[in-house]
Amino acid sequence: MVTTVVRVVPRSTRERKESYEANKLVKRLRRLAGEAIADFGMIADGDKVMVCLSGGKDSYALLDVLMYLRQHAPIRFDLVAVNLDQKQPGFPAHVLPDYLTRLGVPFRIESQDTYGTVKRIIPEGKTMCSLCSRLRRGVLYRVAGELGATKIALGHHRDDVLETFLLNLFYSGQLKAMPPKLRSDDGRHVVIRPLVYCEESDLAEYAALRQFPIIPCNLCGSQEHLKRNEMKALLREWEKRHPGRVETLLNSLKHVRTSHLLDREQFDFDRLPPSRMGLRAQSHEIKQ
Repeated sequence: MVTTVVRVVPRSTRERKESYEANKLVKRLRRLAGEAIADFGMIADGDKVMVCLSGGKDSYALLDVLMYLRQHAPIRFDLVAVNLDQKQPGFPAHVLPDYLTRLGVPFRIESQDTYGTVKRIIPEGKTMCSLCSRLRRGVLYRVAGELGATKIALGHHRDDVLETFLLNLFYSGQLKAMPPKLRSDDGRHVVIRPLVYCEESDLAEYAALRQFPIIPCNLCGSQEHLKRNEMKALLREWEKRHPGRVETLLNSLKHVRTSHLLDREQFDFDRLPPSRMGLRAQSHEIKQ
């Protein structure tokens, strides 16, 4: 009889630390997504959630986290992944179907040449994001209706929300960001952003950990001087100089005091309740 001796090689301290940090990252993203879903009532029992998958790190992470939550949530909901093939030159059309087939996730690849439309309409050197986003949103809304999806999940994260807030603050004169939950203008669709509490750096690390087959977006990625990139750099610099400031900025969006702003449509300044001094004066007059 031959006895086989199996030697267990202990992991190095570095390997144990990396494993520990990876587990913390995974748990943090799942927890934050679960909190966001609960805080804003994003997913209800019986929902069919259409996960918009671009091939970028954020949407891959979104699908991955939602797949986990679907298995462990106290409610039942279904997932379907949808990718819009915008016909960008060199786009590897096989990557997402192969990946989703391996996962066993129902999916649909919708092909429409929005890339050609954007390139034809927008002059060279001008920002393409606005038109591209509108075209993409219209297609995804249509597909959601055809699939019977009750929710449309997008992969926007905390940094996207704050960058949008600063863009509107500095360039549009509005206090407005990305809502975690939004009903479309025609009232037919509900858009949700389950990663609204998650940091972009965490999602990048998660994508590397999970080894997602990332597909770069050459359309917007080629535009180096976008105002959004300025806001991203500003947030990074703030966080570097004052750790915790970005989280404080996010918390400010949760605690809005309309009476301390200047918007007359949000607060009726003409009908302020009487002051305590005024009430005391009225009481004194009545007694006399």
